[in-house]
Amino acid sequence: MKTLLLRFLEDETGATAIEYGLIAAVLSLTIITGVGTAANAISWLFSDNSSKLANAFAK
Repeated sequence: MKTLLLRFLEDETGATAIEYGLIAAVLSLTIITGVGTAANAISWLFSDNSSKLANAFAK
């Protein structure tokens, strides 16, 4: 039983796939967060400019 447990602990097959999966998950979360932040900034930029234009033409 001890040799089976030691062999299991030393077995590293599949570790690379798990690492690549974790890297992909972190990158995905980073990209989603960045796109959301950029979308909010662009939305604010255009809404701010359109309100300034509306105020300028209203006078």
